[in-house]
Amino acid sequence: MFGLYESAFGALSWQHGLMFVIGGLLIYLGIAKKMEPVLLVPIGIGIFMVNLPLGGLMIYTPDGFPAEVGTVGELIKSIGEGKIGLLNVLYTYGIKSGIIPLLIFLGVGAMTDFTPTIARPISFLFGAVAQVGVFIVFLIAILSGMFTLNEAACVGIIGGSDGPPTVYLTAALAPQLLGPITLVAYAYMSLVPIIQPPIIKLLTTKKERAIYMKPQVRQVSKLEVILFPIIIFIVAALLVPKSVPLIGMFMFGNLLRASGVTDRLAQSAGGVFIDVLTFLLGITVGALMPAMVFLKPQTLAIIGLAIVAFACSTAGGLLAAKFANLFLKEKINPMIGAAGVSAIPMSARVVQKMGQEANPRNFLLMHAMGPNMAGAIATSVVAGIFLGMLM
Repeated sequence: MFGLYESAFGALSWQHGLMFVIGGLLIYLGIAKKMEPVLLVPIGIGIFMVNLPLGGLMIYTPDGFPAEVGTVGELIKSIGEGKIGLLNVLYTYGIKSGIIPLLIFLGVGAMTDFTPTIARPISFLFGAVAQVGVFIVFLIAILSGMFTLNEAACVGIIGGSDGPPTVYLTAALAPQLLGPITLVAYAYMSLVPIIQPPIIKLLTTKKERAIYMKPQVRQVSKLEVILFPIIIFIVAALLVPKSVPLIGMFMFGNLLRASGVTDRLAQSAGGVFIDVLTFLLGITVGALMPAMVFLKPQTLAIIGLAIVAFACSTAGGLLAAKFANLFLKEKINPMIGAAGVSAIPMSARVVQKMGQEANPRNFLLMHAMGPNMAGAIATSVVAGIFLGMLM
């Protein structure tokens, strides 16, 4: 049905036309609606590149997998013979090796301020419980019979709402699903302002949403800020060794920011460096979506399961905050628990907006950023657990 391209136009099918529509829609959403433009625009261009005949930028094997690059000598020979394209090189050395998602996480760490998390340690509870969506969808995906154990873990991790761990885990366990899983993960993260409010309203009363929290968060010392990434890295490495690459790069980037003496490195890592890596990731992920790979029942299942994962994770973090209120003398607004899904900073902004709608005095952004950051750490640890179980 999809076959090899024999001419510039003769081998085009309606499936390829549909992929052009999908690519165009992503570009439209990125430019016109400003939905994750730094990723959706490159992904859309990548989809065009891989679905146009005779382009040769991404070569696939007959079974639908990207051709991988061997040694440097083999690489030069393969390019000359047309067996390898430029994007095959980026995929093999950048994505499948894990280098690009790990380096992006370093840049994310350099831009992250963990002060709200340190100031309210209970944020870790909300971030951890928010991972419930990952495990619920992991089990659903297995029971559906449509996914292997490895693939189910990669579908489940979408519920963590954090891009680099999702890409890193999928590249390691189920690279054949990297295109649709990455696309769905980042697309749904941009839809957090639409997905979360109905769930939050369903699980809270107006009185709970109006709970006032003082803007002032506990003052965090410079020593705490510096020690935090070091302690998190050591604890995660001892408890979940397979999380070391993700947590290590995340915390290293944050230490560059927190130390106060490596500002140039932190600004570089969180600036042009991460921008270059992001568009390389986007265009390569788009090239992993030829019609023969993307247009499968599994893709529709991933789209459906991802929304379940987001919904369950939002509910888990919020219910954890409501549970904590049973024991807290000074009540917290339970909506901040919903920010434990990560999706930095969109979910925290949703909480801020809904908090002010319920009570104009409320300023919940910094309170919500605590669970937000804790969720990013928790998702990386969960990815490490899956890698330890399944690799």
